[in-house]
Amino acid sequence: MDIHCIQTLADGVEMETVENSVPKMQTMTPQARLMKMSLAYGVSRLLHVAAELNLADCLADGSRTAEELAVQTGTHAPSLHRAMRALSDLGMFREDSEHRFCLTPLSEALKSGAPGSVRSTVLMLTGDLFCRAMDNLLFSVRTGKTGFEQAFGMSFFEWLENHPDQASMFSETMVGYHGPEHAAVVAAYDFSVFETIIDVGGATGNFLAAILGRYAQPRGILFDVPHVVRNAPALIESRGLRDRIRIEPGSFFERVPEGGDAYLLSQIIHDWDEKQCLTILLNCRRAMNPDSRLLIVERVIPNGDARHPAKRLDISMLVLTGGQERTELEYSELLEKAGFRLVRVHPTESTVSVIEAVPA
Repeated sequence: MDIHCIQTLADGVEMETVENSVPKMQTMTPQARLMKMSLAYGVSRLLHVAAELNLADCLADGSRTAEELAVQTGTHAPSLHRAMRALSDLGMFREDSEHRFCLTPLSEALKSGAPGSVRSTVLMLTGDLFCRAMDNLLFSVRTGKTGFEQAFGMSFFEWLENHPDQASMFSETMVGYHGPEHAAVVAAYDFSVFETIIDVGGATGNFLAAILGRYAQPRGILFDVPHVVRNAPALIESRGLRDRIRIEPGSFFERVPEGGDAYLLSQIIHDWDEKQCLTILLNCRRAMNPDSRLLIVERVIPNGDARHPAKRLDISMLVLTGGQERTELEYSELLEKAGFRLVRVHPTESTVSVIEAVPA
């Protein structure tokens, strides 16, 4: 199971909007850049309003005024108009001279059930669960402990286990978030050489389905805790892969299915501290054949001052789960402790790489 989290505040404000010609951050003074970054929280909250009120669905059949939308959404029309106007300034909607609002490509992606819809993702990443954890970033920096546990009194994954509806929504969030990454990995790495691929912590099977949809030879085993894989059959059935994927419930902290040719850990290792990572890796090592391959899909932090989203995602891992992003050297050292040898880091067209390792 994966936790992939909020883009940093700076990400939200560095984007060009669809409708407006906003000066790029690089051309702004340091003072202006700092002020713009400080206001990014408001962008996140506006996105949450748009997703929570389902405004994109309300506009799916044509343009509406704020007064008409207020009736549909049960909101205060003048205040909704102000929010819609601000969202339009971000490129989410378009407002005409008669103050009617319509969809743009950004809001089209927020419609429920739309191809590539990210509504669940936006709701999760901008909602109370993540925001309360991030409010405790200073606590995490001072103590090394997670802001999530400070806010909720338990770990992130314990919370999901006790809230199955939120766990299901989180799985939907990951499907929306990682779709482009999965396509990039499938294109960059040749999975055709494997007969059996075991997706360790594979949630609802979205990534495994993407691999098997591209390569006809392999079969797959989807392995994750019971409250997560309960949502997998519907996704697998929808991809036409019921006969090629077997679902096996279980915890990778206790065991991993034996006999696979490839063991896939996609966005798993960054979720946990080193002791927990070693437990997962050692369980994989015990289950593997001598010629099996371990494939870790993660963002790899580059050396030096090169910009990379992994450096900011690392802060989210600190706050939410207590995990971390790593450099190639750090992955090599971690793998060596678990009895593996890093063979190669395969870059992809996305921000993730495939870290390939073999039993040492």
